Amino acid sequence: MKDRRATVQSFGCRLNIWESEVISRHGEEAGLADTIIINTCAVTAEAEKQARQAVRRQRRDHPDSRIVVTGCAAQIDPASWQAMAEVDAVIGNHEKLQPDTWQKLAARNTPDTMMAVGDIMTVRDVAPHLLEGFDHHTRAFLQVQQGCDHRCTFCIIPYGRGNSRSVPAADIISQTRQLAEAGIAEVVLTGVDITSWGGDLNGTPKLGGLVRQLLDQVPQLQRLRLSSVDPAEADDDLLTALADDHRLMPHLHLSVQHGHDLILKRMKRRHSATDVLDLVREVRRIRPDTVFGADLIAGFPTEDDAAHEATLNLIDDAQLTWLHVFPYSPRQGTPAARMPQVDGTLIRQRAASLRERAARHQQAFLDSRIGHDDEVLMETGGIGHSRQFARVRIEGPHSQAPAGTVCPVRITAREGDVLIAEKRA
Repeated sequence: MKDRRATVQSFGCRLNIWESEVISRHGEEAGLADTIIINTCAVTAEAEKQARQAVRRQRRDHPDSRIVVTGCAAQIDPASWQAMAEVDAVIGNHEKLQPDTWQKLAARNTPDTMMAVGDIMTVRDVAPHLLEGFDHHTRAFLQVQQGCDHRCTFCIIPYGRGNSRSVPAADIISQTRQLAEAGIAEVVLTGVDITSWGGDLNGTPKLGGLVRQLLDQVPQLQRLRLSSVDPAEADDDLLTALADDHRLMPHLHLSVQHGHDLILKRMKRRHSATDVLDLVREVRRIRPDTVFGADLIAGFPTEDDAAHEATLNLIDDAQLTWLHVFPYSPRQGTPAARMPQVDGTLIRQRAASLRERAARHQQAFLDSRIGHDDEVLMETGGIGHSRQFARVRIEGPHSQAPAGTVCPVRITAREGDVLIAEKRA
């Protein structure tokens, strides 16, 4: 159908979700129609494979539509996407956020593949892209930072995102205020490496100071959440905000990656396993109800049984609850790809054991919530997320609550990985 609106299919991180919303707005303003935009991820080989499968599937299902590929995978290796017969345009990570890119695409009638991919390493700023709300999400993901200055040996993302650059605090506060006034109950601060926020701004402010300033200047904001925290960069102001303001959610997702110090050094991470445990203990001291998630990589090159066991021990010692486990896959151009590799079958087994260990802590945490009061941000189907990011289903009389509202509940039971609750008056 030639009048079908442009649609965006997003892969990967929360930042991509936010950017897909920006792309959708720009496409609509440009009058872009009958176009399918694939916003790719490059964090693993599997993520890129899924995006390529999506391109082929969309071409089969929509033979007359225009297919555009953008995102990290397109930025890193645009030629390989341009070579796909199904692809009509390849757009870089910086260019995808510029309205004129989509205006040019909407006006384009030539059959040749459009290529708009610049050198991401030359980009020095990041536009705030103020949005009034999110069409398909009950919480808003707000970009505060872009890019990364670190060079972890396994990671290709800096070559897709460029160097670290920060959105000024005034723009973040203005956007948060607009979102809160539009009825968005929860805002998630997101970026590639949000704890490096402010390093390129005058005075080199820290993330904790931004969080305290934001909570102070936007009193109508009900809930604030952080997408991910680097254990090496959690500053004192951030801990103070956790201790002093209940609107900052008691849920921190840590970029841990591993539990063995030698592997962490080979990854070129800036923390040790002890640093992670020290941070977890300090946060739990000042905010006892805090729950921790983590990114972990299974089967990093040179990982032996003892190193894997160290990661299992870290899950236990830190009581990590919500895990993102990534089976290691070599990314061409990274130092880790040249290190001695672990057998693929063993990698999958180790990833499964990490997930199984975390599942024990997740079930123990969920069981510990039974009988307690909580507040749930409602989504569709009577399901929502608690303050600690547990999935909650409301049952019983008066169980219906509009999506996007914060509902007071009493937790009554657990079914699998979902808590059951009743509404409180």
